[in-house]
Amino acid sequence: MSAVPAAERALRVLRYLASQPRPVPAATIARDLGLPRSSTYHLLRVLEAERFVTHLPEEQRYGLGVAALEVGSAYLRHDGLERLVRPLVARVVDATDGTAHLGVLDGREVLYLVEERPRLPAPLVTEVGVRLPAHLTATGRALLAHLPAAQITALFPTRAALARRTGTGPASPAELRARLAEVRAHGWASEEGEVTDGFTSVAAPAFDHTGRPAAAVAVTVRGVGPGDERREGLARAVRDAAARLTSRLGGGSQR
Repeated sequence: MSAVPAAERALRVLRYLASQPRPVPAATIARDLGLPRSSTYHLLRVLEAERFVTHLPEEQRYGLGVAALEVGSAYLRHDGLERLVRPLVARVVDATDGTAHLGVLDGREVLYLVEERPRLPAPLVTEVGVRLPAHLTATGRALLAHLPAAQITALFPTRAALARRTGTGPASPAELRARLAEVRAHGWASEEGEVTDGFTSVAAPAFDHTGRPAAAVAVTVRGVGPGDERREGLARAVRDAAARLTSRLGGGSQR
């Protein structure tokens, strides 16, 4: 039993809201968390006053508020994720002699947050702060493959949403869905020359405590084609790093 039950309940409410795809009614929160309705409404009022929760009066539902975003942003500003992942990314470099990086989804794009390069790095576009079309990158596909189908449809409703850099890559939403199905089957994603001619990237997703894809660990090397036996070694390296990051994020095993 917690020594501070109100604080524990408030954190449970926030974690619950973070795990939901959309705002939910107070009665549903109380039911799913096993809390008294009166206590739930009181907690929601306090959290709303502190801007951790937003109340949608027309729908009578509650979702996360801007203060929750501020806390999450502060975590990134304080290099929390970077500190967790940089040793793992460095290990991938040592195992593969490629350029390793970590990226997160931001809409239709991948944003690169961490990068480690080998002693003699190749010129690449995946520097920290760079954004690339998610459907073209191994990093993006590793993450997109574990999103709900409806979210993929919303992000890529037509061919016009599928930009190309080198004249290759999925040309239609149906082709993208097929490629994402392959990623789920294998547990890792790859791309050959779709971002930069002559380079191959392999990536694997890491999951947070809600089971959602939080980030992907990837490695990029020159000249490893689809039939090259070195590809399996690249996949093992990024999957191991992603599994370790999942553990550090408090997530569960995924496939």
